Amino acid sequence: MIGRWLGRRTSPEQQTPTSPLAALETPPSAGVLSCRVLDPVNEPVRHAEFAVSDSMGRTVVSGGMDPFGSFVTTVPAGEYRLAVSAEGYTPYRTTTTVAENALAALGDVTLQVAQPPELPAPGDWEIEPAHTSIKFTARHIGLARIHGRFDSFAGAVRIAEPVERSAMHVVIDAGSVDTGVRIRDDHLRSADFLDVVRYPTLEFYSERFVHKGGSRWEVTGALSLHGVTRTVALDTEYLGLGNGMEGEVRAVCRATTELHRDDFTVSWQTMLARGIAVVGPSIRVDLDVQLVRTG
Repeated sequence: MIGRWLGRRTSPEQQTPTSPLAALETPPSAGVLSCRVLDPVNEPVRHAEFAVSDSMGRTVVSGGMDPFGSFVTTVPAGEYRLAVSAEGYTPYRTTTTVAENALAALGDVTLQVAQPPELPAPGDWEIEPAHTSIKFTARHIGLARIHGRFDSFAGAVRIAEPVERSAMHVVIDAGSVDTGVRIRDDHLRSADFLDVVRYPTLEFYSERFVHKGGSRWEVTGALSLHGVTRTVALDTEYLGLGNGMEGEVRAVCRATTELHRDDFTVSWQTMLARGIAVVGPSIRVDLDVQLVRTG
């Protein structure tokens, strides 16, 4: 009996090849799109992101890569545009057709290393307030988000040769905090929060510019807030040079960082004692900066 059962087994060579879609459940009228993203030395670009859009330019699906630099996604059958991007690389774009109940495998896509944007020339540059914003986001009572900004500030950057030896100094008027609600803003200026009477300004000073590759930089410096000074690192993306309306040269960048209010003794004990967690423990800061050459 056992011999007859073994005799009826199909050898691996006789087995029917398995469809690439066998492990995927595709809805009716849908197909599968796949791709692997590599760098010029054939290593997977794990931090790459993809976006699939239809013929009208509408994004159908987007996301990141798996640990092998690949993605597999199900989409309705049709014509699509695929865009793949990654920090430090030139974006890749192509068009493809996804057939019903079929796999559209694009295979390996190699991203080319992008040329970094031209750096600003050595000399003195000032922050141009009209085209610069300092915004923050915080949690309110542990649930909703508060979005705000500082409306009054000034700053300068002395670009050195090499750029890593540059220096920056920024002064922010603490009383210019603006969340769009007057009562809340007055409360933020009070002794419960920023205490602008005792600490009228926030100041940031840096002499540490570190190139992280491509257009990424880390600007590390000392932030003085609420009478306390702490080291803060700005994750910075340098976007390049441009010309203003009057032909002046401008350098553009954006940066983010996260502040922990307890680091600056902004604990607001009077509120917490009443069981009111007015603002969460961390605050995200986003900066869009334009610099103008002054000397």
